[in-house]
Amino acid sequence: MLRILAVGRMKDGRLAELLDDYLRRIRPLAPVEVSEIKDMDPEREGRAMAARLGSARGSELVVALEETGEALTSAEFAALLGRHGSIAFLVGGADGLGPAARERADRTLCLSSMTLTHEMARVLLAEQIYRGLTILRGRPYHRA
Repeated sequence: MLRILAVGRMKDGRLAELLDDYLRRIRPLAPVEVSEIKDMDPEREGRAMAARLGSARGSELVVALEETGEALTSAEFAALLGRHGSIAFLVGGADGLGPAARERADRTLCLSSMTLTHEMARVLLAEQIYRGLTILRGRPYHRA
């Protein structure tokens, strides 16, 4: 199971359509769900994310997305997807991830060293998940 926990709603209709398109592409390859956390201050958002994840550290890998995280190639990201049966990705709001969300994360990755809107980050994450799953299955989407 792949989960995307993100702060705020997708307000830009064009980006929401693009996200939905990638989620439709992902679903035949892996189960995926998106949960939205109400846009509040980072402290409360982080606590809400941590609560949604649950306190027990089970087999689910929790990955925080931040511009200061580790950069992976698409092939390395695919390998990460292949190693873990269940992954939760945390996408912060305009002020980033709250401390409780960061502390709950097992790993921190970046999608770009540039700052992205949380809506754009969701779209890029979904595209990279789709790309990674096609790499794992030998489908001709990724050309590298």
